Amino acid sequence: MNISVYKYVSVYKQMLNERKKGLTMKNLGLLIGTMLISIFAFAQDVSVNTELSELKWTGKKVTGEHWGYIQLKDASLSVKNNKIESGVFTIDMRSIDNQDLEKEKTNAQLVGHLKSDDFFSVDKYPVATLKIKESTPFKNGFAEIKADLTIKGITHPVSFKAEQLVNGYKTKITVDRTKYNVRYGSGKFFDNLGDNMIYDDFVLEVKIITE
Repeated sequence: MNISVYKYVSVYKQMLNERKKGLTMKNLGLLIGTMLISIFAFAQDVSVNTELSELKWTGKKVTGEHWGYIQLKDASLSVKNNKIESGVFTIDMRSIDNQDLEKEKTNAQLVGHLKSDDFFSVDKYPVATLKIKESTPFKNGFAEIKADLTIKGITHPVSFKAEQLVNGYKTKITVDRTKYNVRYGSGKFFDNLGDNMIYDDFVLEVKIITE
């Protein structure tokens, strides 16, 4: 049973017991208020809809850009006092696709390259993870988040601003791929790339849908 539901049931049962003991309505009200405060002092687990949630990636190069989606495999999220207490998001790297290339052959070549050892080595590292470590309370719909991002078995801290939605959250995370041993086409490690250079940063536009 969800912890918040369990606590509500406990409150109701105690209310009935105290009424049987002849507790005055004034004191009963104080009891209810105290117990409700204790309920919301606990972090509440939030259910994440992984099918409706979206992770859009965008990578840029000298001559243009490409973009596509990656599927969220699993997620857990805990919220307390209008603040994200913790969260773990597992990303299925094998699901990476491309949405801007219309020719099937060219599209398949790019996706295959992204899955290869030149980039994300998805056979060796089928998942990436984002683990929330710290968050400010939401103020005017926004909060500052600190997290650990793991790609190809390598973990580095990331920080970003999250926006609170009616049914979830959204954010943009800028990732320096070279920190995760994704160096193909990087001007940091290869000279004379010219128009073949790929910028080190890529962007993840994340929309998390909760239930």
